[in-house]
Amino acid sequence: MPATAGLRSGWLARLEGPQTLGHGRGFWALFVLVVAVAAIWPLFSNGWTVGNVAYFLVWCFMALGLGLIWGYAGALSFGQTAFFGVAGYVYGVLTINFGAAYGFSLLALVLAAAGAGVLALILAYFMFYGRIGGVFIGIVTLAVTLVLQAFMAQTAGPQWVIGKARLNGYNGMSGMPPLTIPWFGGDIVLYADMALYYVLLGLLVVVYLAMRVLLNSRFGNVLVAIRENPERAQMLGYDIRRYQMLAFGLGGALAGLSGALYTAWGQYITPNSMGLTSAALPVIWVAFGGRKDITATLIGTLVVLAIYQALTIHASQYAIVVMGALLVGTVLFAPEGIILSLLKLAPQGRKGRRA
Repeated sequence: MPATAGLRSGWLARLEGPQTLGHGRGFWALFVLVVAVAAIWPLFSNGWTVGNVAYFLVWCFMALGLGLIWGYAGALSFGQTAFFGVAGYVYGVLTINFGAAYGFSLLALVLAAAGAGVLALILAYFMFYGRIGGVFIGIVTLAVTLVLQAFMAQTAGPQWVIGKARLNGYNGMSGMPPLTIPWFGGDIVLYADMALYYVLLGLLVVVYLAMRVLLNSRFGNVLVAIRENPERAQMLGYDIRRYQMLAFGLGGALAGLSGALYTAWGQYITPNSMGLTSAALPVIWVAFGGRKDITATLIGTLVVLAIYQALTIHASQYAIVVMGALLVGTVLFAPEGIILSLLKLAPQGRKGRRA
């Protein structure tokens, strides 16, 4: 009993807290219902639709990472696609050279996300300890992703090869194997189908719950204090640059996780994944959902992804225009985010009790 009580008053209790929306039995009953419906739904759908929804889930990790950096740490990163692209290429190089057997593709996934996180930490160190702040963070991160795109686009020659993996310049890298899980009687290959969908859904649930715990811990409370009043947080003895750097690194790792999963999903990666349009879209997802809460960020990302894909299929010439109008409308009429504003109206939509 004492051990159980300690667990409930520790990290498990942080699933609810002041920095995340939703608490109580009603919220968690709804959460379980949504996950159950998401788990059952593929049984009544077709393979193409399931693979397409898996594509949506891939992007959610980058959105959650940007929500952490922008909404909680108060630093707008316009270059999450830099970490997305780097991780995608790392996954491609590793799996093309070493294959996917014996679970190596899972190791490549972890290494790719970790590599993106390390790159984000290095960039964050120079930004935050170099006293760069405000709008200049967005400018620096955007410059980094555009420089990486320009560099990767000119790697078309035969000299641009890493082992057996050719970078292929503007055409991008292809032919890398999908994720493979070692299993008794033969490996399970996760193509863009039901098996990959379930892996992504489970991973997303784990990451979402882990982020709720993190954000309602001391770390998350300090991040919010820095966002609201960095001078006061510093006067209280917190090294605000270290906290911002760690948040930026974690956000970069989540963007890298999206990049590696995207590469495994489609078995290709191109420099366009780091272009200006790609860099702008995550900002729109998070702004529309609500950058100050990860639940709103997650819902908003899925909604905008569905709208954007429908527009690209039926009215591709208007897709970017509509996305731009959506961002402007959100900033003007619901600066906290459309989804977040709606969630606050719900009975379970107020901030959780302090743990």
